[in-house]
Amino acid sequence: MTEQKATNVTWHEHKVSLAEREKIKGHKGAVLWFTGLSACGKSTIANEVDYLLNQRGIHTIVLDGDNIRMGLNKNLGFSAEDRAENIRRIGEVAKLFATSGTIVGTAFISPYKADRDKVRAILAPGEYVEIYVNASLETCEKRDPKGLYKKARAGELKNFTGIDDPYEAPEKPELVLDSDNKGIAELAQEVVAYLEKNGYLKA
Repeated sequence: MTEQKATNVTWHEHKVSLAEREKIKGHKGAVLWFTGLSACGKSTIANEVDYLLNQRGIHTIVLDGDNIRMGLNKNLGFSAEDRAENIRRIGEVAKLFATSGTIVGTAFISPYKADRDKVRAILAPGEYVEIYVNASLETCEKRDPKGLYKKARAGELKNFTGIDDPYEAPEKPELVLDSDNKGIAELAQEVVAYLEKNGYLKA
């Protein structure tokens, strides 16, 4: 599915550099890649970070798993192949935002390490910030806001991560959030503090 099919295409260099775009915005562009089990809090934390940064005048956007599957990736299912293509497309979209000087949060289970590593590889050093939202399967099943774990346990959902499909936890993420024991507001502040400490919030 990732095969290059278009022919007679040439990369067109842009006259405006990333540094010039970041100077206008006043901060760096980056991809905050929130990964973790369903119901671990990825989307909620990403949206809270988005809100906090927006209140400070930072240019941001959030790409959410379900939302993307309603549009750009509505033709993809949950097989390993489709999951890989889902993440590949999101990685390319996130890269476009990052190269415009925007801080983009992505909230996707993205269960396979190889797929996440491919996204990291297409971005410049430092542009990819992997954030592991660490919540146990037990915690996620207790939350189960969409009732998906219940359906998966009943055999009504196939290829569900954590039940009959694996989740490969990040080995060396930039940031680990303890979603078992901390609330959304505290975890979002941890992300903002990381961005401040590492110079993302200034050009």
